[in-house]
Amino acid sequence: MPQAAVSELAAAYFQTFVTVGMVLVCLALRRRHRKPYFGAWAAAWAVYSARMGAIIAFMHTGASVWLFWHQVLTGWTALAVLWAALVFWRRVQWRPAFALIATFPLVWSYLAIYQLDTFILAAVPAVLFLSLATAATAWAFHRYHRETGSSTARWVSVALLLWALHHLDYPFLRARGVWNPWGYYLDVAFLLVLGVGILFLVMEDLDEGLRALSSISAELQPRTPVDNLPDALMERALTLRSVRGSALFLDALVPGAGVPAVSATGDCAGWVTASPPEPVRRVLAGVVQTGEPQVVQTELDIGAEGHASRYLAALPVIQGGEVAGSLVVVGEARDPFAALDTPFLVTLGRQVGAALENAALTRSLEARTRELEGLQDRMVRRHEEERERISRELHDETAQILAAVNLRLGLLAEQGPPEVATGLDQVRSLVGGTIRSIRSVTRNLRPVALDDLGLLPALRALGRDLAGSEQLIDIHFDAPARLPDPDPDLELALYRTVQEALANAIRHGEARRARVVLRSDETGIDLEVVDDGCGVPEDFRIDGNGRHSGLAGIRERVTALGGRVQVDAVATGGTRLAVRVPWTPPSEAPR
Repeated sequence: MPQAAVSELAAAYFQTFVTVGMVLVCLALRRRHRKPYFGAWAAAWAVYSARMGAIIAFMHTGASVWLFWHQVLTGWTALAVLWAALVFWRRVQWRPAFALIATFPLVWSYLAIYQLDTFILAAVPAVLFLSLATAATAWAFHRYHRETGSSTARWVSVALLLWALHHLDYPFLRARGVWNPWGYYLDVAFLLVLGVGILFLVMEDLDEGLRALSSISAELQPRTPVDNLPDALMERALTLRSVRGSALFLDALVPGAGVPAVSATGDCAGWVTASPPEPVRRVLAGVVQTGEPQVVQTELDIGAEGHASRYLAALPVIQGGEVAGSLVVVGEARDPFAALDTPFLVTLGRQVGAALENAALTRSLEARTRELEGLQDRMVRRHEEERERISRELHDETAQILAAVNLRLGLLAEQGPPEVATGLDQVRSLVGGTIRSIRSVTRNLRPVALDDLGLLPALRALGRDLAGSEQLIDIHFDAPARLPDPDPDLELALYRTVQEALANAIRHGEARRARVVLRSDETGIDLEVVDDGCGVPEDFRIDGNGRHSGLAGIRERVTALGGRVQVDAVATGGTRLAVRVPWTPPSEAPR
């Protein structure tokens, strides 16, 4: 064998090994990601490998039949690569008309090898066919770049265009041995560029899929307002590459049922008030039946500008192990979940379903919490009204009757004999003590000073009453001279808080000193009561455990007003009770 033929044969073997490697890579990607275009690429490179096998066989044997099949497989390779690009770009489905195009290499190769004697006449049509097919492949990648913004697709398109131009030199250079063996190495370079481009496109798909996952998952975090979670998911989906509409269906459990979307945006916005088109209903039924993501190619004329969306992708939303609905996106390019595994997408659907379920539970819990807060507020009001009623009855009826009895006893003592007067005076003393006790109870039940004088005078009067004549505790008030007039419920809550805190300091804390600090700003009032008593026990809880019902009542009053309560021990000994209650200052003059 001539030395030139030996070097050409080595280059052909090298190109074959590269092509077989690309077949194996694409088969591995097909097995890993289960996407149809990987299978199409593997088939294209398999045809290319068969083409190289035919030329190698021709070099070894010189039989014209191998040259014939080399020419046929060369044309089929160009068509197979074009087909793989179309499947990647548009998920093009096979049509019988495509088989007619595939007959051209077979027919023309027979004419060129066995019928025509002129080399140029035999080679030029085949080369033009090969170059045009490669240029069409470049055009497919260019369109994919225009639709998705893929930079890799742009460079692959440029490489394929250069390869198409390179094919045109065959009748004039390579067929005459000018490019031997460098023509093979140049083809290997184009092959490697295309193979690396495919890998980078896979990486772009993975990156875009993960970006879709991150974008959607960002709305599944607890910080998301649960009332707007479906709308937020739809807005996130609309930011994905080439997506022009999204919709969330949560009631599509009956295959083929036309149910409106829970939330939709973009080109799908009309699906909230009306049933989606028939292709969408079929996809929803497929998701329910299989429990797996569905991607179809269709023409949905739903755009505001009259253009159609070519692709429809549906992600199953799973709740409680069952398909509860679908997250649907439509767009011009392949689905945004292109290279992600089906189990991965199913897991995302479970996450979406769990987030929606949690959002529903949270809404229910918030509604129940509002009901309980309203019930608590009503109970506090009823309790205070009952205290006011009892206070009024004791003051207006019982105390008045006892006062009349005391007066009558005084008259009887003046009119009766001395020995009877002494006994009546003792009875009058007991009645007077009862009247003072009743008045003390009425003040505790409903502070008259709070209604008549306002919060600050009432608090100072409370301090004097609690200290008593023996001055068992020294109470210091730190408050502004004037306090804007808050809501009566707020005044009462602050008064009861100070009353309970000081009473606890005297009865339980054995405190000798206490300090009451009251401050206000534009957003709320801060109250702090600090004593030097024995502090709080380690197992103290303010939520009410039978031993601290008074503090639990404070918490109920304050939280009903939207405030917060904190009770803790002071480092130097004693107890600190802090309250923060929001408010809006009224326009009345302060008092």
